[in-house]
Amino acid sequence: MMGDHLIVKNARVYGEGQMFENGFIEIRDQKIVRVGDVNALPEDFNTPVIRLNSNLHLIPGFIDIHIHGANGSDTMDATEQAVSAMVEALPKEGTTSFLLTTITQENQAIETALQNAARYIQNQGRISGAEVLGVHLEGPFISAEKAGAQPVNYMKKPDSKLLEHWQTIADGAIKVVTMAPELSGGMELIQQVRKQGAIASIGHSNASYKIVQHAIQRGAEHVTHLYNQMSGLHHREPGVVGGALLHDELFAEIIADGIHVHPDVIRFTYLQKTSSRLILVTDSIRAKGLNNGTYDLGGQTVTVKNGEARLSDGTLAGSVLKMNQAVNHMMRFTGCSMEDIITMASANPAKQLKLDHRKGSIAPGKDADFILVNDEFEVLMTFCRGRCVYRKEGVSKDENH
Repeated sequence: MMGDHLIVKNARVYGEGQMFENGFIEIRDQKIVRVGDVNALPEDFNTPVIRLNSNLHLIPGFIDIHIHGANGSDTMDATEQAVSAMVEALPKEGTTSFLLTTITQENQAIETALQNAARYIQNQGRISGAEVLGVHLEGPFISAEKAGAQPVNYMKKPDSKLLEHWQTIADGAIKVVTMAPELSGGMELIQQVRKQGAIASIGHSNASYKIVQHAIQRGAEHVTHLYNQMSGLHHREPGVVGGALLHDELFAEIIADGIHVHPDVIRFTYLQKTSSRLILVTDSIRAKGLNNGTYDLGGQTVTVKNGEARLSDGTLAGSVLKMNQAVNHMMRFTGCSMEDIITMASANPAKQLKLDHRKGSIAPGKDADFILVNDEFEVLMTFCRGRCVYRKEGVSKDENH
């Protein structure tokens, strides 16, 4: 079932704009070529077929645009082995593509991570797991007042020339830049990010609402992990949170683990911002998928206990959240539909990265990135560009060749 031509059938298939209760998906050469109802398939169709034995949902693979690490590895390890460990681990939670996310550190550490990411992206021909789509540069152009788990000692004022240099050594791989627009040079940096074809994201910022409005005018179009480490909503000063909620120009990430943001605030955000402008992210660290214990994040010791990752002073330090858990929580917290989940976890990140011509939905011509989940969003099978890279042990299916 690892060939170039394959049909998967007898699942509830969520195609682009239409759900097929008993549907199929046909893939060839890493692409989706047909989607529809199984009744539209000829009986003598001579193609390898996976016939599913249970009532599963076939949905687009998740796209995580904010993830530092997983399975013992971190973007800042800056090795091929570290990236490969993430690539191979993420399909188990339904993630089929992602952005390697950096952390505030000394210049050389960031540059080494960027160079490593660029090499990996250039050489990732063999399909072994999730696809690396680029880099999310989180810091160092951020506010010490809203540091969170970002090391304050390495924070810098926005520097357009430095960013240009980093984009060069990254071979254009930087796709998102999290920054604080209120800092000196912030507005110029937004323009530089836009010039490079990347996304300027407001995050780790103490900006006023007025500054947020100016940032939007300059080209900011994203907010990093909404509510966390940013100026909050006050009835006389809307802050970054108010700007994110009020301005449709901004997509907003949200960490739906019920820890970073209260479940009822997530529900409120969904009702205000709607699924059309929210993006689910994990912001996970290397501890994801591992046991409780102590781990490194940007040279800092993080303790993981009971599903929470914290620095010694109690500050939240990323998460151990998996994407299938995030979407399950989102549905429970908000009562949203499967279509909303697909929008927030797949379609919106693809759209924001300007990759919706090949990612983010089940439609002919797009990459065959899809997953099979049950009602609890347990991932049973994951396909990356047409190849089954993960199948949960014990999953029953019929295969015909």
